[in-house]
Amino acid sequence: MNKRFIKGTMAALVSMLATNAFAATEVTVYTAFESDILAKYKNAFEKTNPDIEINWVRDSTGIMTAKLLAEKNNPQAEVVWGLAGSSMALLKEEGILKTYSPKGLDELRSELNDPQSTQAWYGNDAFFNAICFNEIVAQQQNLPKPTSWEDLTKPVYKGHIAMPNPASSGTGYMQVSAWLQSMGDNQGWAYMKDLHSNIAHYTHSGSKPCVQAGMGEVAIGISMASRGAKLKTQGAPLDVITPAGIGWESEAVGIVKVSDAAKRVVDWSISKEANELYVEMYPVVGHKDVEASVANFPNVQQKMAKMDFARMGNERADVLKTWSDKFDGKSEAK
Repeated sequence: MNKRFIKGTMAALVSMLATNAFAATEVTVYTAFESDILAKYKNAFEKTNPDIEINWVRDSTGIMTAKLLAEKNNPQAEVVWGLAGSSMALLKEEGILKTYSPKGLDELRSELNDPQSTQAWYGNDAFFNAICFNEIVAQQQNLPKPTSWEDLTKPVYKGHIAMPNPASSGTGYMQVSAWLQSMGDNQGWAYMKDLHSNIAHYTHSGSKPCVQAGMGEVAIGISMASRGAKLKTQGAPLDVITPAGIGWESEAVGIVKVSDAAKRVVDWSISKEANELYVEMYPVVGHKDVEASVANFPNVQQKMAKMDFARMGNERADVLKTWSDKFDGKSEAK
């Protein structure tokens, strides 16, 4: 056999073995984070952890939650990072998320985390609802400024309000849950019946009611606080109002398959470094020492409803069926 061939083959084999020896460990991470931020988070993590590579699997919250539940007996994900707290609570109850206490836990805001003593998920950020109120339309229509949820049931607002359909929008569902949890089931459903009388339509997007209010299509949109702040900063004639008991959710992280690499992903995801990336998009993040000033963003932390995320996850199907049976007639066409 040609000695040059043997020498070349041996060199290639040595090179292949060396490459394999230093190959990064791949960790499959399921997420509902927005697609345009995944590369930033992946690159920052891998710069600090060059021996681990993140393989993202991304879809919307509902689809990703259903996928994890369907894979319960044959899990494909190792980490879930960037999924709603109510979904994480449901996944934990189903035994999909494993108990783990990450490094740096004492530096987090406890209200965004799994409230149970055997914690399995931890909040990365939080997003909130608000009332987007068009001041010009209100002046033209002689509408007073609402300051509470109860105000929105007054006859003066009939036909002037839009809100998200909770069966289509997580933003809508978290406000319906907030009403039910803060008012109680009977009073909560009674409130929604009164509010329904004043609703012009329900949208299939969480941000759309605020966009419609900003454009003057309605006077009032129950919607995302962050969208209201952004539109106001861009010049929309909006007042972003936060009544007591606003709905909110955390986006959170947890382990499905326990390994050293999976633990390191979770540890980094709650770190100050990671939170400094989250805060570029979300004014409220998990780390106590990371804050950002967002123009026109309301003081939401004083108005947050006390949310039971486990209840939100468990009751979701029943609540949405009841809501749809009662109120879906005013939903926009899909």
